[in-house]
Amino acid sequence: MSKPIALITGASRGIGRSIAFRLARDGHRIVLNDHHRQADVLENVHTELIQGGADARIALADVSVEKDVKDMIEGTQKFGGLDVMVANAGIAFAKPLLECSLEDYHKIFSVNSMGAFLCYRYAAEAMVKQGRGGRIIGAASLAGKEAWPLLSLYSSTKFALRGLTQAAARELAAHGITVNAYAPGPVDTSMSEHWYDSAILRLTPPTGRYATPDEVAHLVSFLASKEASQISGQTLGINGAMHLD
Repeated sequence: MSKPIALITGASRGIGRSIAFRLARDGHRIVLNDHHRQADVLENVHTELIQGGADARIALADVSVEKDVKDMIEGTQKFGGLDVMVANAGIAFAKPLLECSLEDYHKIFSVNSMGAFLCYRYAAEAMVKQGRGGRIIGAASLAGKEAWPLLSLYSSTKFALRGLTQAAARELAAHGITVNAYAPGPVDTSMSEHWYDSAILRLTPPTGRYATPDEVAHLVSFLASKEASQISGQTLGINGAMHLD
């Protein structure tokens, strides 16, 4: 049996990068995605994977552009199809609601919400046509379970992601496709700068520390596994008990 194929968006750094390396270690063939602006950084990740013995390739695309996403996912057919879609790409910023503009709204929703929708939609279409099931995994957030000051727009995109995940899980279950999301609290990555002005960082998790990108990647690894076949429609937190469902 050929190795399963995993596509990870936003894979040039942080959590996405860790997910790519973890799934490669799990035996997946890897398709690395990020925006064209991140081409050089993504090439470095690709080189590291290849040097480590992984089977990997690059698919540059803007997840907020429908044609880019459609072409990216159709391109996986040349690699053997698509078994795991990790819609990890996202942007964030902290800003008071009264200072948020419509431009801010469109900017963050185009990537975090519309981008996730496009990845879910076209990945699901490909998986249904393939007829071998699959895993769709999205990037939610602690801020998508509990809203925090200065994160109104970011929180809104992540609450939307949870709804999309739940509905898609029920629609796609008959095709053997599970749909889940991971919801980290602050993680030690460059993107976590969006938390810095928020009240969320005034709290210390009961565990005494924040999660690492590798720990988030371990959760994604499980959700992508055969052992997780009965887990679907869930948004699993990884936040050191900062939030309890």
